[in-house]
Parts: sequence; structure tokens; C-alpha cells
Amino acid sequence: MELDHVALNTVHWQEIPLIQHLGEQGYALWRTQQFNNVRVRIVQYSAGYLAEFWCLKGHLIVCLEGELHTELEDSTIFTLTSGMSYQVTHHAEAHRSSTLTGAKLFIVD
Repeated sequence: MELDHVALNTVHWQEIPLIQHLGEQGYALWRTQQFNNVRVRIVQYSAGYLAEFWCLKGHLIVCLEGELHTELEDSTIFTLTSGMSYQVTHHAEAHRSSTLTGAKLFIVD
């Protein structure tokens, strides 16, 4: 990820519209900003959320609230709670997210 040609500015996240994305179970609410080739999001997952697909995109993820489970195709599961983060590069490991109780994340990809 390179932040080329991105001027310094601020984002008032509460002013960004929420867009709902359905999961295999539950839903995610995204507030998204695009800075050239870098997407920045605040994502809120409903309780019981399960992603509808295995993702190969690289991310930097910070858990702001709740608890997020990230499963790899080999069944390894990583758990993030508030204040934790993870990062994964593009096409490294297929992964998908789920949460029992809900979670709020800051994601850069």
C-alpha cells in the first residue's frame, strides 16, 4: 500500500453514509473513503455475522469494539478484541470474518 498523491485532510466519519452489505449470516455496515488506490473503512458487523466469501485481499485491521474471528482455509482462527489489530498481504491466505456478538473495525486496504 502506498499513499501516493493523497493530500492531508480530515474525515468526519459520522458524515459518511452507511452502506449495508449482507453476509452469509448477518450484515455489515460500511462507511468508506477512497484515497486513490487505498480504501479506508469503518465497518460494523452485526451479532451473528459470517462473511459470504473467502477474501484474498490484503488488509490492515484494527478492532475498535467487540470481538472479531478471522478464519483461514486451514481452519486456523484468530480472534481480535478491542485494541488489537492484524495485517495480511494480498493473496497470502484466504480468510473470512465472523462475530458472535458484533464488532466495529477500522480497515485499510
